[in-house]
Amino acid sequence: MSRYVLDHPRLKYVFFGGKGGVGKTVLAGVTARWFADQGKRTILASTNPVHSLSGLLDQNVYGKPTAVNGVPNLWAYEIDTKETIERSKTDIKQKIQYFLKFAEISTQADAFVESATMNPAFEESAMFENMVELMFKNEYDAYVFDTAPTANARRLLGMSKVYSLWVNKMVKSRQEAQSLRELLSFTKKKEEDPLMEYLLNFRERMEQARLLLTDKEQTAFFFITLPEALPIAVIKRFINWFHDFGIPVGGVIVNGVIQKNEVQANSPEFVKNRVAMQDGYMDEIWRDFDGDVRAVIPLLDDEVRGTDALKRVAQYAFV
Repeated sequence: MSRYVLDHPRLKYVFFGGKGGVGKTVLAGVTARWFADQGKRTILASTNPVHSLSGLLDQNVYGKPTAVNGVPNLWAYEIDTKETIERSKTDIKQKIQYFLKFAEISTQADAFVESATMNPAFEESAMFENMVELMFKNEYDAYVFDTAPTANARRLLGMSKVYSLWVNKMVKSRQEAQSLRELLSFTKKKEEDPLMEYLLNFRERMEQARLLLTDKEQTAFFFITLPEALPIAVIKRFINWFHDFGIPVGGVIVNGVIQKNEVQANSPEFVKNRVAMQDGYMDEIWRDFDGDVRAVIPLLDDEVRGTDALKRVAQYAFV
């Protein structure tokens, strides 16, 4: 990891993903602690609906950026989507009400709002909005994101492209409706259109988000894996998607590797079998991700919890 950071001095937005249970939260915490120790104002944020940062840090960081106890320059934040969802519902209701008034349709907006907000992707949209808002405020030197398992992270980070396609269609439709309305109007006075203004501002915001997420010097997505078949398969399945969307892949971090020098001749067969299994998968990792393996983290004899433990793991991640 140290070499990657040195080669990318402008690195600012770091994302960690992978199959569930591989250590994404821990590695995100380790990286955030390391950045903070280098003197960078750092925010460790969770975009995973099932948050774990409070448990990792042993303090409540839900709902707002909170200074991490005992670590200068470090804040943590479990993003609260509920508030954003409610705010978005109010926002959408106002836009729909204006549209209905503009189109002279006499019906209540509530049914339309319910249809829009019951969409399964609505929570992801709210999470994306929160993440982007945090990035745009630009209050920190480094942003480290603990994401949901890779499929969810893929959808989350792809929202900028999805939003852009949707907004472009909406703008075109709005322009056509506006032109027809002006053509049929008795007055040639140009009407203000707050909905169009909103769409254009939103499109610009999504373009800015896309530029940040695809900036190879400022952004990197790291995959975490164990030396096992399933988490490796997840990376192989999704890594090309990240390339296709233009999201820079920083590399692969292997977690939970048994250290051979701690295995003795009289060690249990279970341990020896696990080492043999891991050896085979490590060969696969080195072969398939040659040049992209940024760190190998050993299997530790205790759980990683608290900022001191994060600093201890950093000696393996940043060598």
